[in-house]
Amino acid sequence: MTVPRILVAIAVLLGLLSAGVGKAMRLEKLHSRPMSAPNWSGEPAPLDTNRLALVIGNSNYPDADSPLPQMTRDAEGLANALRKDSFLVDAVDNATRSDMTRAIDHLTARVQSNSIVLVYFGGYGVRSDGQNYLIPVDAKIWNEEDVRREGVSIDRLLSKLKTSGARVRLVVIEASRRNPYERRFRTYSHGLAPMQTSENTLILSSAAPGQVVEDSDEPHSQLITALLTQMNSSKGIEEVFKSTGNAVAAATQGQQIPAVSSTLTENVNLWPARSGAPVSSVGSAASGRRG
Repeated sequence: MTVPRILVAIAVLLGLLSAGVGKAMRLEKLHSRPMSAPNWSGEPAPLDTNRLALVIGNSNYPDADSPLPQMTRDAEGLANALRKDSFLVDAVDNATRSDMTRAIDHLTARVQSNSIVLVYFGGYGVRSDGQNYLIPVDAKIWNEEDVRREGVSIDRLLSKLKTSGARVRLVVIEASRRNPYERRFRTYSHGLAPMQTSENTLILSSAAPGQVVEDSDEPHSQLITALLTQMNSSKGIEEVFKSTGNAVAAATQGQQIPAVSSTLTENVNLWPARSGAPVSSVGSAASGRRG
């Protein structure tokens, strides 16, 4: 074979090899993509349940005087219980403001018209100008203006849950404790303000408006201890919340009296398999009723 023919043959061979390598690389690139992207986009995810929950437990506050070790344990205990009861749960520990707003957006993006949604927050809550704010762990608070800027408004949270179209909205707020930043304020108020509820909303707060709870050294708070016990019953959710409040009041000899506010327009039983009852029956509860 002459030299020119050898050079032509080598060129053709190199071309074939290059094409084969390029194709292999494209195939490998295609198959190396993750099976599913992280579910923090604002787009709804495929659902196999109409029970959604967001559970936030904030324990470590670098800018506050005292950590709250019970809160992450309470959040974990509640999240596990809800998962056993077929809830699709997003659980966030020691959430920054960005974490909290992103988690709320993620929750509301997945709501369907028949969804039952439960939100739990355990951590510090601060009242400012008549409104309640949930405090992220990265908040830097020196005055009430900082509270409104860096906190997550409970009113705004409730509004987002309403506009999401969820059929039933359940909220548990474990944030009625002494303001850890109060010495920095000119004026301050203890406890949370009353919470206004829209139709078909049920709220359980760890204490009545204006009251504070002293944290114990127990693994779990009185509120979550009682709530987890009541969740093992076959009661409807409104009765579960009210029984939880009664159990906490009895256990603390009246030192802590949780508040329950209800505008449910239907009986909601989250555990029909235990009682043989339907999940809900519309119209059996009076609209606008508060407990």
